[in-house]
Amino acid sequence: MSTDFARIMTLLRKERKLSQKKAAEDLGISQGLLSHYEKGKRECGLDFLLRASEYYGVSCDYLLGRSPEPGGQTITVDEIPEDDPNQRDKVTPNTVIIAFNKKLIGNSLNVLFSLLSRCPSKTVVKETSEYLMLAFYKVFRHIYSANPKNDQNFFTVSEEMAPAATDAAMSLADARLGCAIKGRENPGEDALSKQGLEELTLSTQTLGEEFPKFYSSLVNLIKNSENHIKDVCGDDNR
Repeated sequence: MSTDFARIMTLLRKERKLSQKKAAEDLGISQGLLSHYEKGKRECGLDFLLRASEYYGVSCDYLLGRSPEPGGQTITVDEIPEDDPNQRDKVTPNTVIIAFNKKLIGNSLNVLFSLLSRCPSKTVVKETSEYLMLAFYKVFRHIYSANPKNDQNFFTVSEEMAPAATDAAMSLADARLGCAIKGRENPGEDALSKQGLEELTLSTQTLGEEFPKFYSSLVNLIKNSENHIKDVCGDDNR
């Protein structure tokens, strides 16, 4: 059974603020067995999979990690909404992956910046934006510099300094963001307050309800990213 099953079972229970004991009673099994399921130590049978699906109101495919949508829907390029209907991608076999990823990233950014708009910490907004802009800069410079004939005077940071300096700037933005998120103020910066944390109370259910057009894109981006991370970490971290 997919290792996603254990993670999703735990996530659904915690989102609904259910104790493991209560969920086990409702599902007709012992707390110990449910604990084994949630830790991935035991595989459940089809009967339990169906019961859990009905109990949490999600599809079996979602529980098994085969669908990013709780209802079990799949996502295609044509189903991902455009930000601007007047600027539609012309999808061909050669450009489908570009069109797909462009929409996933763009729609996910819509969710991210919508969440930032309710964030009272200027540091969180600033460092998040700087990190993303630096990531774009790094990739764009790779593409621009692929052809040595392109005028490198377009950039003011030297070719020798740019890679390491960009990574350093991204690491610093990431560190400042992490401090602000955890409520730690650095000189000249603010941090996220307890009230600000409440504004960012999230779950798969609330995200789906608040961003119905973009939720599928967000879930697919997260799933794709974590697959890449697992490839780097190795099978032991799956």
